[in-house]
Amino acid sequence: MTKILLTGTGLFTPPESISNDELVAAFNAWADAHNAANAQAIQAGELEAAPLSSSEFIEKASGIKSRHVMNKSGVLDITRMRPELPTRSNEEPSQLCEMALAAAEQALAVAGRSGSEVDAVIVACSNLQRAYPAIAVEVQQRLGASGFGYDMNVACASATFGVQNAVDALRNGSASCVLVVNPEICTGHLNFRDRDSHFIFGDACTAMVLERAEDAKNQQGFEVLGCRLATQFSNNIRNNFGFLNPAETPPRSDRDRLFIQEGRKVFKEVVPLVVGLIGQHLGELGIEPQSVRRFWLHQANLNMNNLISKRLLGREPSFDEAPVVLDEYANTSSAGSVIAMHLHQDGLERDDVCVLCAFGAGYSAGAVVLKKL
Repeated sequence: MTKILLTGTGLFTPPESISNDELVAAFNAWADAHNAANAQAIQAGELEAAPLSSSEFIEKASGIKSRHVMNKSGVLDITRMRPELPTRSNEEPSQLCEMALAAAEQALAVAGRSGSEVDAVIVACSNLQRAYPAIAVEVQQRLGASGFGYDMNVACASATFGVQNAVDALRNGSASCVLVVNPEICTGHLNFRDRDSHFIFGDACTAMVLERAEDAKNQQGFEVLGCRLATQFSNNIRNNFGFLNPAETPPRSDRDRLFIQEGRKVFKEVVPLVVGLIGQHLGELGIEPQSVRRFWLHQANLNMNNLISKRLLGREPSFDEAPVVLDEYANTSSAGSVIAMHLHQDGLERDDVCVLCAFGAGYSAGAVVLKKL
């Protein structure tokens, strides 16, 4: 079987950041104003009062301390509470394309490749800013790449699904150098007026370059030992935004067109799904979970990640074994596990086995087993 290498990773981090304290101050100011404006209805029992948030609650529930964002002022403006992004003309690069190019530049430099040497671009992310033309084709054009490009969405698991597609394209000969990019402006679909989720997401973009071993210039990356994907339908994480919204009668509420989740149900149901997927995959490869050097897991919830690692290893994981970036980045959807990989490759030795795993809405989960070269 053709040996496939992951030869480069890249990361774009937005320059602006919001701490928990800043986010909570804005949320509580909105909640106080909302409760004051609706005091009569709240007193009559016709409307529930908006509860207050706290930094302690956020960190205990998630492990998140801050998040990078494409726009800070709009999120913290209690009359708006969503990012404010200037509308771009059709001749300008889209926001997602611009992010993708920044991350791709880094990944290609590590791989020793130029954009013109790429012949397949996969944009794999949770939220695409337009229906068509594909963001991937726009990235392809601005890179000077040949071949083809397409967009795909498997929610937070999109990056690992993108790796599987890249491996398939390389093995079947339809591409020789594949760029997988994961641009996420998660703050655009987050309800910043919902106490249970207003803190969850941040913005970022990651990129990965994959090639056949015989073509790769960088022989210091990782060999892809295998990929496994799994999906099962659940409404416990959902976003109903779409082009049919204006046609729906009666119209959906604003809340129903943003991110919604049943957090406790997600935790209870996703953990065994992911543990089973990784454990079975490693078993098929003849690898004991305890021999895995590093787990780069989806960065959604610290407690969830710790439990997944603990069940696989049979003990509490160290930070070195299961690095965490969500304290700084929060949940960046498809980009999260790749951020952990990009920032925490130090200390690995030749033949060390690592697992890249992402999971989320769908439910969807993808695991990629890698060996350090």
